[in-house]
Amino acid sequence: MLYIQVFVLAIVQGIAELLPVSSSAHVIVAEKLMGIDPSTPEMTLQLVALHTGTMLAVIYYFWPVWRRTWLCERSSFRRISGLLGLATAQTGIVGWPLAKLVARVLVAPGAEIEEVFGNLALIATALAVAGVLTLISGLLSRHRHGGAEVGAIHAAWIGTAQGFCLPFRGLSRSGTTISTGLLLGVSRDRAEAFSFALAVVLTPPVLAREASRLLRAAPKTAQNMAHSGFVGTRIKGVPAVQVLGITRVSLRACPKLLHGVPPHSGKPHRSFRSIEWHQVLTHPVSPFLLPHYPPDVPLSESLYLEQKLYAESQLR
Repeated sequence: MLYIQVFVLAIVQGIAELLPVSSSAHVIVAEKLMGIDPSTPEMTLQLVALHTGTMLAVIYYFWPVWRRTWLCERSSFRRISGLLGLATAQTGIVGWPLAKLVARVLVAPGAEIEEVFGNLALIATALAVAGVLTLISGLLSRHRHGGAEVGAIHAAWIGTAQGFCLPFRGLSRSGTTISTGLLLGVSRDRAEAFSFALAVVLTPPVLAREASRLLRAAPKTAQNMAHSGFVGTRIKGVPAVQVLGITRVSLRACPKLLHGVPPHSGKPHRSFRSIEWHQVLTHPVSPFLLPHYPPDVPLSESLYLEQKLYAESQLR
């Protein structure tokens, strides 16, 4: 990825986050328009990273409300903590098996739900469903004055609704949970505050999952590099955590490439160093880019076979 692409995705995420639309669906559509596969581990992690950024904006925006209503007294804090815990647990109970089922039906047995994220037909359907739900809840609550506080029953149903959003990009999490609260008689301001508090609670475990998925995929990425002889393999714009994962695997697989002295000298050495940084460690979006030499001379056939066989033997 290029910096300008990351910037565009961040703008899309920032605009859509506080609206009752699916910000992740809009980011995925933008990625598709730029020719990026949104289902790869690095892109799903980047999607969650974008959500993490907007969560900071959400905390800043809702903090005065939360402080006034939930953090003013210890009893209020204990109550809202219990309700958020109940809703989050209900999200896991509903969302986890549903995600497994959707991935199994739409992809293959044992597939991960992230592999469905690039399905634009499914995204379009989910966006339509979320729009209808938002419209109905808005019409039914339009003339209502006041509303109920969020209770245990409300939290359980809102958590269930959030669970249905997990497998489907386009089924807006905020729009669905706020609409569910409105249909249950919760006031709009309380439903919005509770919905975005749920998002803050949900973001860290989702971020951890995507980081774990990326680290699990790192050995496969390195193996693909080895089978292709590292030629033409350049991964640009990945999050810093991916750099750490792939770098760790690359250091294990290619100690001779990184620490040994190439058997040739002169220009082949420059080409060798180019592969070291360009094609093994990747070109990350991070402040700690390592120096490299330009790939002005291709490797000789003997060196190509030597590095390929050595890397494959280390990955076994």
